[in-house]
Amino acid sequence: MLKNLFRLDNKVIVITGATGLLGRRHAEAIACYGGTPILLDLSQQKINDFAIELNDKYGTDSIGFSIDITNEKAIESNAKLLMKKFGKIDGLVNNAANNPKVEDSKDVNFSRLENFPLNIWNDDISVGLTGAFLCAKHYGFAISKNSNGGSIVNISSDLGLIAPDQRLYKKEGVADNCQNVKPVTYSVVKTGLIGLTRYLATYWADKNVRCNAMCPGGVENGQPDEFMKEINAKIPMGRMARPKEYQGTLVWMLSNASSYLNGAIIPVDGGRTSW
Repeated sequence: MLKNLFRLDNKVIVITGATGLLGRRHAEAIACYGGTPILLDLSQQKINDFAIELNDKYGTDSIGFSIDITNEKAIESNAKLLMKKFGKIDGLVNNAANNPKVEDSKDVNFSRLENFPLNIWNDDISVGLTGAFLCAKHYGFAISKNSNGGSIVNISSDLGLIAPDQRLYKKEGVADNCQNVKPVTYSVVKTGLIGLTRYLATYWADKNVRCNAMCPGGVENGQPDEFMKEINAKIPMGRMARPKEYQGTLVWMLSNASSYLNGAIIPVDGGRTSW
């Protein structure tokens, strides 16, 4: 029935980076629409607390696991455990990513491409891309065994579609070689997820496993007023997103309401990538 199209009842959905700013919102939306969020992140205490919060509020059976998603053995073991407990996995939200952080010295800005540390590059790619690949490999394979298939949603970014505008980070009176920039790994990871989405969309399509990417724009999260003024001027709707504004799109992408959506790259950015 039409009124049930967006329901996620009895769907077991794995979410990586589940205790982050958007990960929490993803899990809340899934639980609210009747799904069972499986929370993956690094801190077991945070995951446990969040699972209890979801279960108390929505009456779901959410559980959480402290897992390094770059550890294939841990992912493989967890997928088998979930299959044993629930008998199936219906969905995967590849949400985890590093927020590239580099420590600057007095004379060198390490966010800049010419100074960007190789170890940070490797770590960011490992979490954001390799982790998504490993989760698709094991949780996605489990989804492909379902008689009704399921859905994989990769959380990309508007910066997977356009280059970052480095002018947003520029400060007056600071030498060019010391100016902050959006680190290279963010764009590379988010663009890579779009490629992974298209690959997966065709790989298990005959098993009714759909894969799509959401490309969120920036989220209001206490940024400086000057930055907000600059970026809002570049968005047709004149503002960044509120944290809950991606929830509806995610539910749609995971539910039967999007049963013929496959290989789509969906910008949810207030129109920023339209300019």
